[in-house]
Amino acid sequence: MLQVKAGQVEKMGLLFERYHRPLLAFFYHSNGNATASEDLVQNVFYRMLKYRHTFTGEGEFRTWMYHLARNVLADAAKKNKPSAHHQDIADWAEKIAGGTSADAHLQRTQEEAQLHLALARLSPDQREVLVLSRFQELKYEQIAQLLNITEGAVKVRAHRALCQLKDIYLQMDNGSKIQKL
Repeated sequence: MLQVKAGQVEKMGLLFERYHRPLLAFFYHSNGNATASEDLVQNVFYRMLKYRHTFTGEGEFRTWMYHLARNVLADAAKKNKPSAHHQDIADWAEKIAGGTSADAHLQRTQEEAQLHLALARLSPDQREVLVLSRFQELKYEQIAQLLNITEGAVKVRAHRALCQLKDIYLQMDNGSKIQKL
């Protein structure tokens, strides 16, 4: 990013190749809409170019990138009311994951769909902490910087969100078993 900041804009393609999938997954886990998620990824890269002068290189690039991504997500939420329309995760799971074998695809798709439904039932704050820590693999320290809270607060939020997600997931799993009977 420092090279892009210095005027080597062609290096942006390398950043896109490295980070478009994690950003796509971040947005998809946040809004459940693949098409909107792709648009949001493009907005992040546009803002990276537009605001490249703000990247100092003191912190980690991913933290700065997710800060921009959170702003893009917040701006999109202000523009559009949350949509109840969620595309089938089976259409996009392979794209986010980067490819899977055909045999494992069906099982994984079903599990991802159920996890996505459980994630959607969490509050936006809980979902955000889980997506950043578990799916985007940011460290608690990075998330703390991003959210402007202490690292301890991030750990507490992540723990509570995981507990809540587990409860929701188990309730859904029990409900599906009862329906099968």
